Amino acid sequence: MTTNAERAQVLESALRAGLGRNGAALAAHVTEDVRGWAPSLAVGSAAELVGALEQRDEALSQAFSGERLDVYALDVGGDLACAEWCLRMQHTGSLALSDGTTVEATDIAVTINGVTVAEFREGRICSFRHYWDELTVFEQLGLARPRHGR
Repeated sequence: MTTNAERAQVLESALRAGLGRNGAALAAHVTEDVRGWAPSLAVGSAAELVGALEQRDEALSQAFSGERLDVYALDVGGDLACAEWCLRMQHTGSLALSDGTTVEATDIAVTINGVTVAEFREGRICSFRHYWDELTVFEQLGLARPRHGR
């Protein structure tokens, strides 16, 4: 059994590996049968997770740069860990939208706040859920009207 501090570190390292597009490092922190969910993502194995990371991150790495991730462990106990995070990045390249249109670089700073909940087995993440508001990126880039109260 790993300690709470060790599980918090594994979660933070996995988040950073995902952001850094390091599939091998990410795979080292998860079980082979990891199950995961995030907006626009559902995986049932480490291979699916790494494949989804590579596919998604190619498009994002062309559109955004200067990523900075701050991670704060909120609660770690037993086999569960929860972390709040804040991702800051610049829109410095073309962003292809699902409808086929392209948004050229704006150099706008974008901030995404989120939470990740992870379940552990034998010191590695066997299940995770990421929660964040995808629409906030479009609002910050001026592509969607800000919602009331924001």
